Amino acid sequence: MDWVGWILALVLAGAVVFLLLRRRDSRAALDAETSRLRQHEDRLLTDSEGLQARAEKLDAQRSELKRKQASIQAELERVAGLTREQARAEIIEEAERTAKLQAAQLAREIEQRARRDAEREARNIIVGAIQRIAAEQTSESVVTVVQLPSDDMKGRIIGREGRNIRAFEQISGANLLIDETPETVLISCFDPVRRETARIALEELVADGRIHPQRIEEVYAKAERTIDEEIRHAAEDALTEVGIVDLHPNLVPTLGSLAYRTSYGQNVLKHLVESARIAGLMAAELGLDVATCKRAAFLHDIGKALSHENEGPHALVGADLLRKHGEHEDIVHAVEAHHNEVEPRTVEAVLTQAADAISGARPGARRESLEAYIERMQSLEKIALRRDGVARAFAMQAGREVRVMVEPEKIDDAGAQVLAREIAKEIEATLTFPGQIRITVVRESRATATAH
Repeated sequence: MDWVGWILALVLAGAVVFLLLRRRDSRAALDAETSRLRQHEDRLLTDSEGLQARAEKLDAQRSELKRKQASIQAELERVAGLTREQARAEIIEEAERTAKLQAAQLAREIEQRARRDAEREARNIIVGAIQRIAAEQTSESVVTVVQLPSDDMKGRIIGREGRNIRAFEQISGANLLIDETPETVLISCFDPVRRETARIALEELVADGRIHPQRIEEVYAKAERTIDEEIRHAAEDALTEVGIVDLHPNLVPTLGSLAYRTSYGQNVLKHLVESARIAGLMAAELGLDVATCKRAAFLHDIGKALSHENEGPHALVGADLLRKHGEHEDIVHAVEAHHNEVEPRTVEAVLTQAADAISGARPGARRESLEAYIERMQSLEKIALRRDGVARAFAMQAGREVRVMVEPEKIDDAGAQVLAREIAKEIEATLTFPGQIRITVVRESRATATAH
């Protein structure tokens, strides 16, 4: 058994030796790791101290920088005499002023460029519209010539003691100028409708040969019916030319009477047709409603056809007439605004103004002196027509005479004399004229009976 014990002792001894050796190796490794960790800790501590020193240095530098900035700002404020807020406000104000100046310059350049382009385009449109329209030059006059078959007819026109010529002038409101010109009689009247009616009546009387006051009345009434028919045809032809088919029937004769009226020597109905065509061409170029623009331009001067009893500018009078007869408000506005009595609010109104101006401003379209003469004649007649009891009034002899026909049941002979003085005083107070104006008040009583 001794050898078994011996073997066990050897095994135990070997195990102990092994464990001791292993423990020694582990302790050596642990000591080495501990040494390494201590070295690493020392390095970290050194680095931390360096970082702390650097942070303290940076804080010191930052504080110094702030101190210097404050010192510089204080010095700048002292030198400039401004606080920081004031300096900032001045800088902002200067920047704003500069920006506004640059913006204004840019806007002005854009506006000038746009204006140049717009003017060039508008000029091209207007020139194109005028070139595409062939219109007559003005040739209106206040005198009409009637040819006679012989000079003997002059005596019959004058009548015994001048009763025929007086009756003709009183009925027609036109002057007959009979001089030594062979086989010729001149009819003078500023109102083209009255002058044309007188021409038709006189030619009918000359052709018929029977000339006396009663026959003059009959023929003149017939001539008035003829003129009414011609007025209707003139209106229908003009409407057809501009392509308007739905005008109110009551407006047709009013419109047609413009065929016998002039504005600065330009025939008004022809002016309306021309204006409508110009407006239509420009509307097509601008992409607007052609029919509306043509209609507004065609109707813009309809107020000129109304009688002298309608007070106010013809643009407003015409607009009221169209409004009463159901015209669209765009048309009515264009008419009332075409002379700026009302501020234009639509492009159609502005285009109507342009078409009116283009038609009237083209070379040869108008004569200023004739329009001034007609306005003076109309003013004389209006003064007389404002009086109660006045039936008709005619300015004659180029404005040197106003002949007033009164209603005999309202004004007696003494009242006629008073009326003449009142009219003369108002003419003196309101009008400027050369020479003298004679006021003739005619009061005529008639008695008529019929034999069966």
